[in-house]
Amino acid sequence: QVQPVESGGGLVQPGESLRLSCAASRSIFSINAMGWYRQAPGKQRELVAAVTRAGFTNYADSVKGRFTISRDNAKNTVYLQMDSLKPEDTAVYYCNFDVRGGRAFGSWGQGTQVTVSS
Repeated sequence: QVQPVESGGGLVQPGESLRLSCAASRSIFSINAMGWYRQAPGKQRELVAAVTRAGFTNYADSVKGRFTISRDNAKNTVYLQMDSLKPEDTAVYYCNFDVRGGRAFGSWGQGTQVTVSS
């Protein structure tokens, strides 16, 4: 399985932006769908955004219009651009390189902490 390494998290104020990156341990060219998940304290991990090899994307209702997922096959990396961040976006963010029907079947990395607070 492809091992993910997430980065780019941090502490930001409401309304600010962050760009998360997730590097894969091998080529992602042949991988169909990959995605970003998040887990807030006391809550279940949830799908935030996913992207297919054809470039189709889907987003959780809570982040539509604010987050953008993209993949760079040449760099074996998937990104999550997060704009207009809200305190409720605070969570540990994980990526997964095997997403099917919204469920994650690939390996998990360490995640990256995103904290939105004034």
